[in-house]
Amino acid sequence: MRTTTRIGAVTAALTVTAIALTGCASGSASSTTTTAATTSTATGPAVDLSGACPATVVVQTDWNPEGEHGHLYQMLGPNPTIDASGKTVTGDLYANGKPTGVKLEIRAGGPAIGYSKVSSQMYQDKSITLGYVSTDEAVQFSGKLPTTAVFAENDQSPFVIMYDPSKYKDVDSIKDLGKALEKDKGVVRYFNGASYMSYLESAGILPKSILDGSYDGTPAKFVSAGGKDAQQGFATAEPYIYQNQVAAWGKKVAYKLVSSTGWNPYPETMSVRTGELSKLSPCLKQLVPVMQQADVDYLKSPGATNDLITQLVQQYNNGWTYDSKVGAFAAKQMKTLGIATDGENGYVGDLDEKRVTDFIEKATPVFSGDGGDVKSGLQASDLYTNEFLDKKVSLGF
Repeated sequence: MRTTTRIGAVTAALTVTAIALTGCASGSASSTTTTAATTSTATGPAVDLSGACPATVVVQTDWNPEGEHGHLYQMLGPNPTIDASGKTVTGDLYANGKPTGVKLEIRAGGPAIGYSKVSSQMYQDKSITLGYVSTDEAVQFSGKLPTTAVFAENDQSPFVIMYDPSKYKDVDSIKDLGKALEKDKGVVRYFNGASYMSYLESAGILPKSILDGSYDGTPAKFVSAGGKDAQQGFATAEPYIYQNQVAAWGKKVAYKLVSSTGWNPYPETMSVRTGELSKLSPCLKQLVPVMQQADVDYLKSPGATNDLITQLVQQYNNGWTYDSKVGAFAAKQMKTLGIATDGENGYVGDLDEKRVTDFIEKATPVFSGDGGDVKSGLQASDLYTNEFLDKKVSLGF
């Protein structure tokens, strides 16, 4: 669950004694709406969504605004309205630098929705058009809260286990890291209840003796361990933050992608309630290619959108800190590490049937014993469709 796997608030003045950073913002967020500058600068033919889509396309994200959500904020037109109290931003939905005739409302997740699962939020609030649902969440709740992915903005998850490279020099994999930690009596610190950790343990990749579910989202324990311990994180954030914004650490961290172990869900796919797929199809046929192009445009030139994301974080003021420098790092990492790719088909946004099938096989036993509700006989085709993608839209790298 992404909402419980992001680093807490971090500032440049952080010291080892900063134990309770998450949620420490001063004062409450204002309910007064403010405006932000445009982020959409692309050009091309006009797209009219007014006849097919809801008057306001509502998207529920799984966390606070950040670079991994760039394609979404890229679609906001000039001067969107920020509701700091409601943790939402609303503006004209733009495509190719022009309004589409409908609005786009983007809702923050994580603390803004009480750390609820997005799929649960979607079924509680039917005004939500699309939500960020990763493949693992889709499998876990496929029984009673079924969702169908229509666009995967990223091909790989940026989720990692990070460590001190000066302490653990000869590590080629997460399994190697586990052996080294066991030898040195270190631990992997993570959020308790994380499903990926159940998989890593059951698959024999990490020994139970080194697992520590006490991670609270802050750097304090990692820093105070002096390099002895490893910790969960994101390749798109922590490597930059720990080196440049965590003063008590101030050096590089190394990391290995969790996806390299075989636990490889598609992260944050744009998904609809399965029962509404048919009803929304006329909209999705036109909207999904707009999302694809926004993804391409963001990664090509992320600066303006990252500035908006920074402004949103500041306005929401809930303890999460994020700035344009981290956003720039995230966009670069998504390209460098193959987190954002065209996959094997040469166009952005598709999901692969074999990969989803393989993941279902790995995830089903994990979730069956972890409070999940996996649909009996679940198939890959239950979880996604590529039918709305425009095969001409490519990232080009």
